[in-house]
Amino acid sequence: MRRFHSYGPIDGSEHFCVQRQDLIKRCMHQLVGNPEKGGHFFTIWAPRQTGKTWLMRQVKAQIQQHYGDKFIIGTMSMQGTVINKTAPEDLLLSKIPHLFWETFAQEIDVPDTWEDLKDIFSWKKGLFNLPLILFIDEFDSLPPKIIDRLVTLFRDMYLKRESYLLHGLALIGVRAVLGVDSDRGSPFNIQRSLHVPNFTKAEVIDLYQQYQHESGQVIEPVVVESVYDTTRGQPGLVCWFGELLTETYNPGLAELITMAVWQRVFHRALTMEWNNTVLNLIKKAKSPDYNEYVIALFSQADIPFQIDMEWCSYLYFHGIIDAKIQMKANGEEESVCIFSSPFVQRRLYHSLTSDIVGDRLPILVLDPLDDLSDVFNSQELNIPALIDRYKSYLKRLKAKGLNPWKEQPRRSDMHITEAVGHFHLYAWLHHAIGRRCVISPEFPTGNGKVDLHIHCQGKRGIIEVKSFTDLAQLQESIAQASVYAKQMGLTTVTIAMFTPVEDETVLAKLSREVICDTVRVIVVAIGWY
Repeated sequence: MRRFHSYGPIDGSEHFCVQRQDLIKRCMHQLVGNPEKGGHFFTIWAPRQTGKTWLMRQVKAQIQQHYGDKFIIGTMSMQGTVINKTAPEDLLLSKIPHLFWETFAQEIDVPDTWEDLKDIFSWKKGLFNLPLILFIDEFDSLPPKIIDRLVTLFRDMYLKRESYLLHGLALIGVRAVLGVDSDRGSPFNIQRSLHVPNFTKAEVIDLYQQYQHESGQVIEPVVVESVYDTTRGQPGLVCWFGELLTETYNPGLAELITMAVWQRVFHRALTMEWNNTVLNLIKKAKSPDYNEYVIALFSQADIPFQIDMEWCSYLYFHGIIDAKIQMKANGEEESVCIFSSPFVQRRLYHSLTSDIVGDRLPILVLDPLDDLSDVFNSQELNIPALIDRYKSYLKRLKAKGLNPWKEQPRRSDMHITEAVGHFHLYAWLHHAIGRRCVISPEFPTGNGKVDLHIHCQGKRGIIEVKSFTDLAQLQESIAQASVYAKQMGLTTVTIAMFTPVEDETVLAKLSREVICDTVRVIVVAIGWY
């Protein structure tokens, strides 16, 4: 029986596989173009573990099936071509013989110059006697200056293609545009680009139906929907959750894979299971060059998505963020940044909480004699009373000369980045009630809005975490919170509103309790400094 596979290219004979025929045909038609005159030079791009290498292999097979021996097809990979970023450009030339032996099983001499490398593709004195279609995988793992040199070389061959046998070229990596930083002013401006998209919901359902058909084990449809909703169809994550559900945490082939199994798998994926793709995303998101933008996404829902902004394109091409199209109040369309999937957002939230707050808080989170009876001994969880404990904790920190906001990320106006408060409150709740309750962050909008859900002894409560902007925005937050509470079947919701003031009089005036559409909305203003 086949199995789910999330590391490296998929083999359809051994692994469950989505046959993406439309994508394969589109890529093949770009490469072949006019079979008699020439195809296109373009990029195939997507984040890691999305099926780029699989696509390359499928397209190669389709071209061979449709065109027989009309083309020579080469699939070259730069993954093992280790070149230091500070190495001279000509160092790649010494690697060429090995690359061509791996790809075409032909021995060649080391090219003396870049012009000699071009000659390999020449129809007069080159290596090939038929039109060549070439895939170069992991192309953007090369140093930028070598990418620049190669892109310039390929562009020159494209513009003089009557002299060369390079019929079609696909550069495969995570970036859509290559060579734009060329010192020679010759970007790869004749390129097209082909994005490998995430799986659709129908494709995820098909993938899991393949497993059910071959194994005979039933997976509840709501589980498959949860896989799609959690990953937004990211192929590597979809297949990883397939591995966890059907192998690591499978209750047995005779048993249903139920939502209870899914909830266990999801928790373990968040806290215990290793995944190289996820670890790579976290590492890139926490890079000093991009960390502040990622943190901002946890407190701002209106950060514009601009592909021309370097930080935005970097996070997008690596699969950390995506673009959401929405309408403004004036009817105009706008694009804003959101996280690429709820799972990636949750993992980043936990990781950043650990970075910002640490594993331990510096003093006791509660008074030693505090039994929290007023929090738990009522019909509903008394969330405002719990947040008052958090405010008391902040005061005790200040009395001891401890500042939890010291050296934390700040905005250009020197106010603390709002998301820092979100992370700190979440960490405090875990220390204060983590043994008695389950505290889970939820992100209904994919950015900006953070809700903390608390489940304890059959009771539940919601804290909507906000940052104070102005009174008009506060009124909007109250209305939105009431709608959300109603959707959750709750009669009360609490807004924890971080406010950049310490004056208790101001905080008391901002704190309030109102009835909004039958829902009791309680606002607790929290000062920070």
